[in-house]
Amino acid sequence: MEEYLVKIFSIEYVTHDVRRYRVTKPEGYSFIPGQATDVSINTEALKNEKRPFTFTCLNTDPYLEFTIKTYSSHHGITYQLSLLEEGAELIIRDVWGAITYKKPGVFIAGGAGITPFIAILRYLHKNKLLDGNQLLFSNKTTKDIILKDEFEKMLGPDFINTLTREKSDIYENRRIDKAFLMEKITDFSKPFYVCGPDLFVNEIRNTLTELGADSESVIIEK
Repeated sequence: MEEYLVKIFSIEYVTHDVRRYRVTKPEGYSFIPGQATDVSINTEALKNEKRPFTFTCLNTDPYLEFTIKTYSSHHGITYQLSLLEEGAELIIRDVWGAITYKKPGVFIAGGAGITPFIAILRYLHKNKLLDGNQLLFSNKTTKDIILKDEFEKMLGPDFINTLTREKSDIYENRRIDKAFLMEKITDFSKPFYVCGPDLFVNEIRNTLTELGADSESVIIEK
């Protein structure tokens, strides 16, 4: 697998523990929205520590972008990334398939599981293809909602938030379970795009098929 050396030129906070990293784009490098690559930090100690991250920019952008949540409790790669400054170097590899958009459906994300959907939704919005799509997004608290303003602007009432550890008068205050899905979804013959923690994905997938969704139409990260 080919390796490419890229330089971070911008780091911005998206939420209290999520950062947006923009890096230089190798000539001829391309991807499909929803795809990912394996990333390493270019230091002697970490250059062989690869972790997969999804591109959150569009392929037409002149840079590459990753939107990454920091898990500081175990001092892994996301924590090491959070210590970097502009000018630091990363190593990326060839792209590989993650979640592929097929046709309008329902996106269901838990926390940082939203990241594979960011480029897809931005692409659909740019090309005026968002009609018929819906986003159900589960987070612990309001401050954890990644790109809240952007999704509200893009999707309007088709962006539905629910919080599991905070009471809110604005958003739902419950888990995405069978009752939630039955209430929010009218057509279970559509594709479903599901991403989040493994337990979240497995529970959602099983519930969707129980409610009549075709298992082949429940698309998860590979």
